[in-house]
This record gives sequence, C-alpha cells and structure tokens, in this order.
Amino acid sequence: MFVFTQQPSLANQYIAELRNVSIQQDRLRFRRNLERLGELMAYEISKTLSYHNVAVQTPLGTANTQVIRQQPVLATILRAGLPFHQGFTNYFDQAENAFAGAYRGYTPGEEDTFEIAMDYIVSPDLSGKTLILCDPMLATGRSLEKVYHALLRYGIPAQTHIAAAIASPEGVRHVQRQLPQCHLWLGAIDDHLNEHAYIVPGLGDAGDLAYGGKV
Repeated sequence: MFVFTQQPSLANQYIAELRNVSIQQDRLRFRRNLERLGELMAYEISKTLSYHNVAVQTPLGTANTQVIRQQPVLATILRAGLPFHQGFTNYFDQAENAFAGAYRGYTPGEEDTFEIAMDYIVSPDLSGKTLILCDPMLATGRSLEKVYHALLRYGIPAQTHIAAAIASPEGVRHVQRQLPQCHLWLGAIDDHLNEHAYIVPGLGDAGDLAYGGKV
C-alpha cells in the first residue's frame, strides 16, 4: 500500500487544497487538483509496470530507451471519478478505458442505510492486462468492490491497482479483506467513517464539489 501523505510530496499541497473549504468552492481548481493528484499517482504506478527496450531514431542518430510493454486499462466510477481519471489518462495517454455508474441507493426514510446500486458499465477486454481502478473517495469500499467484480465479466486482469484520493481506515480494511489481490494507492488515510458512512475529516462530496449539487 502506497500513501502520499506518509512522505514528503507535492501531492500533499493538492490534497490540502482539495480539503480547504474556501479553495474547494472553486470547481475548476477542485477538478484540477484531483486531476493533478491522478497524474502523480499514475507516475508512481508506472514504476511498477513492465517495460521493454526500443531504439528511437533521432535527427542525429539512434537512442536506446525503454517504453511500457502494454498500456493499462483505466477504469473509474461516474461522476466523481472523472477529473481524477483524467489525470491518469494524461499520463497513460494510449490506455483503453472503462466506466461504471455506481452510487448509494437509499430507501426513503432510511437515509442512514444504503445499498450500492450500479446501472451502467462499459469496458474493453481486460484479460491479462493491468487494470487501474480509480475513485476519489474510498469510504466503505463497497462500491469499489462491486465495480471490480462487475468488471471481471470482461476478463481477468493480470494485476489490479486501486487508487483513491482520500480513504477511511474502515474502507481500507474492507478492500484488503475482500480484494487482497489488489494494490492500494492512496492520497491520505483519514480518521474514521461517521454514522452516515462519510469520511472524517474527508473533504465533502467530491462529485458535488467537482460538478455542482444534485437533487
């Protein structure tokens, strides 16, 4: 498990601005900070991938270098995951992409309990590939678990990386218990989940802050 806030990194500045109640009201800056955090995570994950040697012709000769052997598949959960996902696509610019629509389904009058609903998913073939599944908030971990298992209908990836900007200890434990084969990449691990299953101190509703409120 890799956690940015456990080491000196420019990522800490972006996370601080994502949390700041004054700065986060600027939706463009909020989306850009999620995007920049995604870029930094993509760079760190890139160090774990497989590479092969190639010769590149320059105007003056030939240069030998290494390039990624196989581009990963980038997956995210709509809608909050879009700017975070964009950061990954900026770095893995030849990657295929997968998207899922998953959200908390509440029963009227029982707002403290919910089930994870999913009504949309699209993906390329995942067989033998590296899957990077990103979502800004790892709260209970149930939506990431549900989306991961739904993606398996498109093939079994060779390895899976799960990336989140902010995580709860409960969510981390859930993912480690239910998806032990996955590698975790996190911006920060916060204190706890409250009675409504929101991360504390967290940053609020990432989807609303990025794109506006919903009814």
